[in-house]
Amino acid sequence: MIVKVCGLKEMNNINQLNEIDIDLMGFIFYNKSSRFIDLDINISHITKKKVGVFVNESLENIKKKIKNYNLNYVQLHGDETPEFTEKLMNYCKVIKAFRISENFDFDSTNQYTDCCDLFLFDTFSKNFGGSGRKFDWKRLQGFNKKKFLLSGGIDINSADEINNIKNKNDFLLGIDINSKFEISPGLKDIKKVNMFLKKLNK
Repeated sequence: MIVKVCGLKEMNNINQLNEIDIDLMGFIFYNKSSRFIDLDINISHITKKKVGVFVNESLENIKKKIKNYNLNYVQLHGDETPEFTEKLMNYCKVIKAFRISENFDFDSTNQYTDCCDLFLFDTFSKNFGGSGRKFDWKRLQGFNKKKFLLSGGIDINSADEINNIKNKNDFLLGIDINSKFEISPGLKDIKKVNMFLKKLNK
């Protein structure tokens, strides 16, 4: 199972995470986020796959970040259209995030199926992620339209539930962890991440 650690901005912390058994590192380029990455940070030496997270950003600005940071993926966490996500596929792999509320209609994802590489399901929040809250994961058991990452409120005790979902649904490709593994916004607890990885059926 793919593991993405998102919301990184401390260089020493990033270097430590680069040495452990994770797959993707997420860097947030949304300036209203408490985990907004310093534009001067150098992540060119990072060997893990790099994901740039954007919210309703312009195509030109995203293209600049792809080039400047050598991003492997772009994660679109706002209200981007299918046409916009499809354009981005010419420059980078694309993850389209959906914010799941109680009334979310999973059929609304249909228009994005062919214009991105992966889906990501996160809990709805006005701040576009990082809320530390879970949505009802049982709603994902029958979802089989696109490979997806699970996000939103995952903590060190979530491994068994995630493993159970994976056993029932091969479309769950991986997970995205963030706020529940932090010492402070943008600073991850390496020990806690490693403990969680041992529990997860990777």
